[in-house]
Amino acid sequence: MKQKYNQIALKGGSYSLAMTGIVLAILVVVNIFASILPAAMTQYDISSAKLYSITSNTKAVVNALKKDVTIYWIVQADKEDDVIENLLAKYESMSEHIEIVKKNPDVYPTFADQYTSEEVPNNSLIVECGERSRYISYSDIYLTEENMSSYSYDTSFDGEGAVTSAIDYAVSEELPKLYILEGHGEAELSLVFSEQIERENIETAAFSLLNEDSVPEEADCVLIYGPASDISVEEKDILSEYVKGGGKLMVLAGPSKEGQLENLGSLLEDYNVEAADGVVVESDREHYAFQAPYILLPDICESEITKPLIDENYYAVMPIAQGLKVSDTSGAVTELLTASETAYSKKVGYDISTYEKEEGDIEGPFALAVSVDCGNEGQIVWFASSNLFDDTYNSYSSGANLDLGMNALASLMGEREAVSVRSKSLSYNYLTISESTASLLKVLIIGGFPLAFLGTGICMMISRRRRQNEQV
Repeated sequence: MKQKYNQIALKGGSYSLAMTGIVLAILVVVNIFASILPAAMTQYDISSAKLYSITSNTKAVVNALKKDVTIYWIVQADKEDDVIENLLAKYESMSEHIEIVKKNPDVYPTFADQYTSEEVPNNSLIVECGERSRYISYSDIYLTEENMSSYSYDTSFDGEGAVTSAIDYAVSEELPKLYILEGHGEAELSLVFSEQIERENIETAAFSLLNEDSVPEEADCVLIYGPASDISVEEKDILSEYVKGGGKLMVLAGPSKEGQLENLGSLLEDYNVEAADGVVVESDREHYAFQAPYILLPDICESEITKPLIDENYYAVMPIAQGLKVSDTSGAVTELLTASETAYSKKVGYDISTYEKEEGDIEGPFALAVSVDCGNEGQIVWFASSNLFDDTYNSYSSGANLDLGMNALASLMGEREAVSVRSKSLSYNYLTISESTASLLKVLIIGGFPLAFLGTGICMMISRRRRQNEQV
């Protein structure tokens, strides 16, 4: 009897050993197979900011490549940044036209000198295609910005945006041109706006209509940015003919301290949009910020330009704005931003002494930004605030103001796939749960699950013993 029991035990042990060997062999084969698969098929991004994911804009740029692009990774041995390494691997796996080449500065100390005169820190990149190249410093990949609301600094990862923009620049033979009007005390472009224009690979040039008979033919779009004084009648006529002939015009013009911009405003009057005198003030607390009724939180209307903001639940912050009265019935005018129904315009403008509505103030409703179809593919996008892209107010809006402006430029200059790859915040997002839920999870993790596994094991052992005794 004992001998028979030992034989059964031996058979059972041999069977268990064989199954264990088979399972281990399968795991080894699966592991080898998985190791040769591309990272995109074996790695999944569960980070809240999608730090390890590639946006559709980048995929469109990379998939359209017809030229070979080399990305040089300037990094010392064993000093590779894991996030950058993951990003570059994704680019290389997406297209046979992209090659990643490491260049150790200890081995090639002068390699980067042919591309930049700057000091090149570890984990910097150089994107090259033929004779065109762009240097991306490590400080352009990890951005540090001041948080105005918390008086601290936020760090974000902008590797994808920087690399995609550099690829787009390197493979492009001609870049779109933005002509900026001057001669009327125009404001200087804000730092974040000018940097984003450069990053979107848009070339800029200043020009004046005082000594020109027309807008330069090579202009893909004309920008009027915060004029302090009015344009002349002759300039207005040139701009009017330009947009009616298919030209693109973007205007940021709020109330002026030097009086009404009547000639500039008459560009809109041709399309049944009139600029109201004064500064728009909100009486609805939900539509202004920082206890300042002139810093507006406008409603965002559905359009091609504003849809990305609506989808991501962003809000624009518009300071010191001029109200636009829209009476168009042809459908040529699309309102982008609007004030509330209770907003009104203080006719005294910058000389406001009270936010209470007074006699002579102009009642709303107002549009604060419009897009105008001028016919023949001509278009005007008009923002009724000169300070919309100011660095401070853009920070208050978490970058939504700048996104709105760049979306408008993309609409005017033609869709370009490299547009609007936002940086990804590295700030931690915490899961907030109630105390009762936390206590329940503790009980389940510390006591419930271990006891369940232990009970299952005991039941299986007792069942196996019973079967063995029955066979004996």
